[in-house]
Amino acid sequence: MSHDPRYLATAVDIVLRAGAIQMASFQRDFAVSKKGSIDLVTEVDLAVERMCREVLAERFPSHGVLAEEMGQSAGDDPEYCWLFDPIDGTTNYAHGMPVFCSALALEINGRVEVSAVYDPTRRELFTAERGQGAYLNGLRMQVSSVERLVDAVLVTGFPYDVHQNPDDILGLFGAFLTRAQAVRRLGSAALDLCYVAAGRLDGFWEDRLKPWDIAAATLLVEEAGGHVTGMDGGGFNARLGHVLATNGPLHAAMLSTILEYFERKSSRNRTS
Repeated sequence: MSHDPRYLATAVDIVLRAGAIQMASFQRDFAVSKKGSIDLVTEVDLAVERMCREVLAERFPSHGVLAEEMGQSAGDDPEYCWLFDPIDGTTNYAHGMPVFCSALALEINGRVEVSAVYDPTRRELFTAERGQGAYLNGLRMQVSSVERLVDAVLVTGFPYDVHQNPDDILGLFGAFLTRAQAVRRLGSAALDLCYVAAGRLDGFWEDRLKPWDIAAATLLVEEAGGHVTGMDGGGFNARLGHVLATNGPLHAAMLSTILEYFERKSSRNRTS
């Protein structure tokens, strides 16, 4: 299915503009506040999101927008919804670490069809349209061919309530750490997924995410030949907040590791 070419062009335009705004303030003084005990928001997040909303309101006034800092605005046409993360990796950004991006996806009838992710520090633009492949700076991407966990480099993230609910997060991290070649923690779910799509990493799992964290980059993984489900093995839905994304050959082993962990936990709870 081909889409209006303005959709991808707009997604690319917005994330590139976002990158310019981010870099203009990066490693300089800017206001930082907290939405939670460890959940940061900067004035740059807000400036980027305002820009995105202004562009979309001008070009597609009937479309809805769901973004991290200002919530959801409903358009007249419920079939179309843009999901935007103005800075994915805000904690990194606020601390001067060059691992962050902006991510924008367009859902049509509840399914992501167009996406763009931009890392301004590396000048890497990741794009995808459903059925048209995934691209990095215009070159087609392909997931890795790694088949065994012991040969795989995996990646995950920790949610903002990790202080209150650390057990499953650390338990699963440990389970994969003992089976994989390595496990990484970069601080940007969108870039984690982009790197799986690009074959730099082999698999990603995470729970308690927001739709804007993962909507854009999961399409990249799928279009690069990977496999995306929920952490329970069910169909992926960005609004459910959990994801398992792999190169494909590793999916069964990663899913088995997750399910075995929770089965062991359930058995311990039944006998305690």
